Amino acid sequence: MRTKVVFDVGLHDGADTDYYLKKGYSVVAFDADADHVARCRARFAKEIDSGRLRVVEGAIASPAAGSCVEFYKNLTKSDWGTIEKEWAERNRKLDTEIVTISVPRVDMDESFDTFGVPQYLKIDIEGADRLILSSLKKQRDRPTYISIESEKSEWSKLVEEMTILRNLGYRKFRPIEQSTIPGSRITTRTLSGQELRYTFARHSSGAFGDDIRRPWLSFDDCLNEYRRIFRWYRWVGDDAFFRRSSGAGKLVNGIGHLIGVPLPGWYDTHAML
Repeated sequence: MRTKVVFDVGLHDGADTDYYLKKGYSVVAFDADADHVARCRARFAKEIDSGRLRVVEGAIASPAAGSCVEFYKNLTKSDWGTIEKEWAERNRKLDTEIVTISVPRVDMDESFDTFGVPQYLKIDIEGADRLILSSLKKQRDRPTYISIESEKSEWSKLVEEMTILRNLGYRKFRPIEQSTIPGSRITTRTLSGQELRYTFARHSSGAFGDDIRRPWLSFDDCLNEYRRIFRWYRWVGDDAFFRRSSGAGKLVNGIGHLIGVPLPGWYDTHAML
């Protein structure tokens, strides 16, 4: 395991990579959208030139997909691009505009062989998270920390995600609500020990590891927390009956705006070996 390296799988606009770099880590970042890659290569040109950042362009997919992959690029919500047709159809129903493009396939097994296993693995690639977890099964080492965007539609899939993480050796968990992260601030330390005051930008996934000021939970306690979260999902989640009328959806969004917390929000699962 490479203790000073982070994998940012789902680079998007570079909000997370910026935090990792400022913490002192080297970063390997992955993104299927050529526009995202071009902007981040310009934004982080100095870090790329110094070797602290490597950007891998293409969609992570299984070898069965071939050398190129169909990628559903979301023109309305730039962070909703996906290789999963089901996810793209869901996003169309949420009134977003999507175009289909062909992008190079990235093999995650080869990426681990090339760059090593990082200390922290952030996965946020809209529906293909489990493919990377499957690649980890083949590695002798594991990242100390890992995070994935958690399932929010089917309880059985959420349990399956958690079980995969446990089978990989992870024993401590945190569900982290994402909507309150933009604009939040932390005071932390860089790898060299210097104080760092950091404000998380829009689209940021937030802190990881000891920078998250919340206790770790056991597998069972984390599932209990998700049971509470799923009660909200069933009432006001994307697939909830209450959301099927546009008027009801606007009411839920209005209440969330009034109280300052989107309902029901969305979560990443953080795990530690």
